[in-house]
Amino acid sequence: MALWGHPDFRRLWTGDTISQFGANVGTTVVPLLAAGVLNATPFEMGLLAAASTMAFLVIGLPAGVWVDRMRRKPLMVAMDVARAALMLSVPVAWWLDLLGLPQLIVVSLAVGVCTVFFDVAYQSYLPSLVGRGQLVEGNSKLQASLSVAEVSGPAIGGYAAQFLGAANGVLATGLGYLSSAFFLVRIQTVEPAPERHPDPHLRREIMEGLRFVFGNVTLRMIVACTGTSNFFHGIQNAVMILFLLQTVGLSEGTAGLVLSAGGVGGVLGAAFAYRIGLLVGQARMIWLIPLLTWPFTLALPFVSDGWGLVLPMVGAAVSVFGIVVYNVGQVSYRQAICPDHLLGRMNASVRFVVWGTIPLGGLVGGLLGDGLGIVPTLWVAAVGQCLAVLWVLLSPLRGRADVTAAADATGTGAH
Repeated sequence: MALWGHPDFRRLWTGDTISQFGANVGTTVVPLLAAGVLNATPFEMGLLAAASTMAFLVIGLPAGVWVDRMRRKPLMVAMDVARAALMLSVPVAWWLDLLGLPQLIVVSLAVGVCTVFFDVAYQSYLPSLVGRGQLVEGNSKLQASLSVAEVSGPAIGGYAAQFLGAANGVLATGLGYLSSAFFLVRIQTVEPAPERHPDPHLRREIMEGLRFVFGNVTLRMIVACTGTSNFFHGIQNAVMILFLLQTVGLSEGTAGLVLSAGGVGGVLGAAFAYRIGLLVGQARMIWLIPLLTWPFTLALPFVSDGWGLVLPMVGAAVSVFGIVVYNVGQVSYRQAICPDHLLGRMNASVRFVVWGTIPLGGLVGGLLGDGLGIVPTLWVAAVGQCLAVLWVLLSPLRGRADVTAAADATGTGAH
């Protein structure tokens, strides 16, 4: 694997691994703090879940234009430092006996804004750092980092909340963002200066990114698939902690362990995604693997204490395996066909939809949890996530073994 010998990619990879670890601890302990200490209702949990990704819906599109106008590495460093400061405010407020649910929601919103800029810059930065020929390998390694964090972060976050207090567990998130900034600063590759638009205009530049994404039928179907899956995942996230703690009656530590199960499949998915792409082709990995694996998410509502944890945890591992392989394939495909000067706007346009559906799902999940009950809401989420694969199954990808970047990049007109 060529990227093992790429020092700057290793720095990016190391920083990302630490950051993802801290973030996954944070995404576990913050809801645990709200549910277990601040006694949040299902609707309030939905608001909290929505707050963390609402920024993608609100500022996602202009963020892509701004990212394309500036160097990406300094922007990522600044966003990491800002996220660290915001997350560290939570334990400080707790120590001073000032913490309340409004602060958690505001912090989640502000961290979400920083994450919008970081993620758009991050996905736009990778092609210039490693080259387009190594995107699948690079994305596979970065997905491995995310998956390892998803395995260890929730479990550690759950036990940290149980034995140290949930607010203290948020410290790991802040320190993770600081560590990420440290490694990003040490990257030595000179980033090319951003291409200046001859006639800068925010609305027109936003529309260029949207036309590139939605004028390509394959990209449209990928975005629809990811957005649909994320919407129902947002519904699931809104009630999942309440389901594990109140309906099933698990301890905080065991709840964290259940939430980590999917990460095991994610590690395997990241480890084998590159080989799967070589075996079945990059186009097939985008639709075939989800078709075979995403239905295993239907095991989730069957969680019960003791041996009843095994089947849902295995189902989560299999479904997340498929999600990671799908993500490696579709992200690499998007990066490969997009011109450099449009990368930020392309990524922002995609993220606007696929992440913008998550807060909507969170709000819907909170309302359904209050109205229908927690278990029926989980069934709605599980079935919806399974059906999302129909978008790519019915796309032009189904007739191909692989993708041709040059052809797909020019096929941006309406189909």
